[in-house]
Amino acid sequence: MKAIIFNGSLERRTESTSGLISAYLSEQLKALGIHTDVFTLADSGIPLFDVTLNKTPLAVERMTQMFQDADLHFWLAPLYHGSIPGVMKNCLDWLEVTANTYEPYLTDKTIGLVCWADGLQAMQGINAMDAIAKSLRAWPLPFSVPILRTSLFDNENPKQISAFYSGKLDKLISIATTKKIEKTIINQS
Repeated sequence: MKAIIFNGSLERRTESTSGLISAYLSEQLKALGIHTDVFTLADSGIPLFDVTLNKTPLAVERMTQMFQDADLHFWLAPLYHGSIPGVMKNCLDWLEVTANTYEPYLTDKTIGLVCWADGLQAMQGINAMDAIAKSLRAWPLPFSVPILRTSLFDNENPKQISAFYSGKLDKLISIATTKKIEKTIINQS
């Protein structure tokens, strides 16, 4: 099994929100024996989508190959003004170059969605990514992780994901890798 973590943020620092979430997911997936690549949009060199080009840019060819080779996708995005970053959508628009292939776009890929915001609106980013994934013929998981950024990190160690959100990210990974949703039993005393 092969996974890709699509970091749709323009943050380049490894200790940024997207960098720390990417590292956490990558570490957990590798512990399960899953080959994992991180596609960092900020370092990708993906140009603006242009259907009039005669030749597909090399960065786009690399990106489409990585996206199509992966069995599992984890898309990470900050919420910018009510949606995902435009550059992330631009990158996904380039999958149009696969339209005439045997399995175009992201046909039958499993996608886990993660979005963070300073307020409580991260679900808007999840909804945007869900619609995009479905239009690319992929299967977004029925569980996603909208994050309130102020609660993402541990109070004692601000570079460590909190127990609350590591539990949610672990559940997302579990569902993606087993394709099963397990019932959580809450002990009520």
